Amino acid sequence: MKHILVVDDEPRTREGVSKTLRMWASGEYEITTAQSGKEALLWLDQHDACLLLTDIRMPEMNGLELAEQITKLPHPPVIIILSGYSDFEYARSALKFGVVDYLLKPIEKNKLIQAVEHALEKEARNEQIDKMQKLIDFRLLQASQHNNLYNPHVKKALAYIEEHFHKQISLQQVADHLPINASYFSVLFKEQTGMTFSDYLTRHRIQHAKGLLTSTSLTVTEIAEQVGYQTAKYFIKVFRMLEQTSPSQYRQQWLQDGQKIQ
Repeated sequence: MKHILVVDDEPRTREGVSKTLRMWASGEYEITTAQSGKEALLWLDQHDACLLLTDIRMPEMNGLELAEQITKLPHPPVIIILSGYSDFEYARSALKFGVVDYLLKPIEKNKLIQAVEHALEKEARNEQIDKMQKLIDFRLLQASQHNNLYNPHVKKALAYIEEHFHKQISLQQVADHLPINASYFSVLFKEQTGMTFSDYLTRHRIQHAKGLLTSTSLTVTEIAEQVGYQTAKYFIKVFRMLEQTSPSQYRQQWLQDGQKIQ
């Protein structure tokens, strides 16, 4: 279950906001409270929150200092600042720390709910962007965007790789297919795509493997075979080298992020 963290040193405000959010959430979100910025950071060290609402004036660590610290977290929540009228301009400066909204005290319940729903929509968009970044190899994407500028030999080579990546292919084999001198082809390919033939082929195979990991229930061994690796052991080694995680861990993380295998 996703968490929303409410941080305020004033018990009345803290409990009022959390009570309103619990009624609104109807069990869909876990509402947690903290009475100081330091307590909030300790909690965030052990848990993830999708949204944080924090008072701007608190002892020891104010809301802006808390927001700045939160930007350093691996998965920072989106933030709503709670402030009094005298803090209005002060609260606006928090926008540089990724704060998506600020509410003036005393807080109207309907405005609180509207701000929370808006913030969660932004959090969902951020999460989707993060997922796409994990799925897409941007070096391959960049290479494909420049395809129309490539030498005809390189264009044909890329098409050949797309058609045969699931088989055992080599630079010499592709050069013979063009046909072109293998040494010249190697230099030309790297010059135009920014990658060696081997690097491109590996990235292309792993890109397809990530698609299969996130959209099918095929085993790692089956996926290894489908993307051109003779053994699952070597496939796992290459996958870990590029993604800093194993294929199984990659799939598990994708599922934990809310995706479903068809």
